[in-house]
Amino acid sequence: MVTAPCPVSARARRSPEGLALVAGARRWSWAELERAVAVTAARLQADGIGRGDRVALLAGNDPRVVLLFFAVRRLGAALAPLNARLTQAELEPQVARLAPALVLGEDSLRTRVPGAAPLEAWERPTVTPKETSAGDAEADWAVLFTSGTTGQPRAARLAVRAFDALATASAANLQPRPGDRWLCNLPLFHVGGLAMAARCVHDGSTLELQPRADAEDLVRAVVARGVTHLSLVARTLEQALDSGLQGKGLRAVLVGGGPVPPSLVERARRSGVPVLLTYGLTEACSQVTTERPADADGTTAGAPLPGLRVSILDGEGRALPPGSEGTIAVHGPTRMSGYLDDAPGTAAALQGEWLRTGDLGHLDARGRLTVLARRTDLILSGGENVYPAEVEAVLAEHPAVSEVAVVARADARWGQIPVALVVGRRTLAEGELQSWARTRLAAFKVPAAVQPVDRLPRTAAGKVDRAAARALAASSEPCASQKPAAAETRASTMRFK
Repeated sequence: MVTAPCPVSARARRSPEGLALVAGARRWSWAELERAVAVTAARLQADGIGRGDRVALLAGNDPRVVLLFFAVRRLGAALAPLNARLTQAELEPQVARLAPALVLGEDSLRTRVPGAAPLEAWERPTVTPKETSAGDAEADWAVLFTSGTTGQPRAARLAVRAFDALATASAANLQPRPGDRWLCNLPLFHVGGLAMAARCVHDGSTLELQPRADAEDLVRAVVARGVTHLSLVARTLEQALDSGLQGKGLRAVLVGGGPVPPSLVERARRSGVPVLLTYGLTEACSQVTTERPADADGTTAGAPLPGLRVSILDGEGRALPPGSEGTIAVHGPTRMSGYLDDAPGTAAALQGEWLRTGDLGHLDARGRLTVLARRTDLILSGGENVYPAEVEAVLAEHPAVSEVAVVARADARWGQIPVALVVGRRTLAEGELQSWARTRLAAFKVPAAVQPVDRLPRTAAGKVDRAAARALAASSEPCASQKPAAAETRASTMRFK
């Protein structure tokens, strides 16, 4: 067994007085965080939690989530954070699948999980810390449900070695410095939030928790509280720029979770914001590729992090040359151990030492990744592949478009047609966006319908909820005037395979 000592203990020995964690007015030095994690581990032991157990948790960005995350590692147990935005009906099958030894929940949330112990009352200040041995590097540290935006969520098992390897790889790219401070406005029930906590302990950086996504508070955190690093989705970056975000004091802003319009990257850079585009997924413990700070240009999602490899595969699983479109596969120690109680899903995703992501993309001659689509987002229209990210990037450049999501709608003639859900800055004239797109895209990629919406449906992590977006698009048929034009353009460009 390869052991993996708790990184909080190691950091506390190196710099006990350094600032480790901030949550509102509360602050923990590394020594104080070490003590709090030790007490939390003892509380878990008192409740009978040990090696191989799972602790389910329904909470927001509460500092006790961080304490539990590092405490379970010491015991060889795993934390299973649940999405705080889900309903009781959605949570019940997830809890059943986890079969947790303990379920905890914030008082305001725990009614959604009957039988959950209140997180507040569970704290017992009289518990004395006990010695805990170094954990197993291959033991599950977290079990995280995939976003579920495109189908039934699966529970990905992420080992201690996956988080540790991710932290090491990210540090090799970002080169942490004393005084670095990350603002965590990503949910801690999301892999991005937990990965940030692991990175901060590895690097000796301060982790500041933001209870909820708030663009104005994000800007204050940078200006007044010395935040140096952010990890955002495109929409949050746009909101922060609208609230006056400038690059002074910022060392890196990681942007991922979906397509990022080139105009947004350019806008951020005009404000001095050091944007680094990324690609990642839960099954690979967050980041896979990230732009290098020295040569970031916003045209790709960057090269694989040090220690990771990315390959583009054809339908037979053979590696394709640079420039070829295919399925993205990931090799390296950050990949998941498998899906919980899902042997078929695990076998499909993990083949040899490679993680088959199912996402589509291509590599350039420098090994930088361009993500074309998540596999389940791909639109197959009249025998042609339509990549939503490509169409969205073109539509987002239109001055009247604030936000856009392109999804598939079933169609009797073409199988599927692309539909654009658009949040406009003003009312769009009929056919205006299609005319814009036709000068920039092949005809079969032009949306057959443009559907105005007040806002795009989003997940708790801020990503577009593709399943909800497809349902929204399916609920409204394209107007009659749009149908002939869509049919004509597809008939003129249809390619038979």
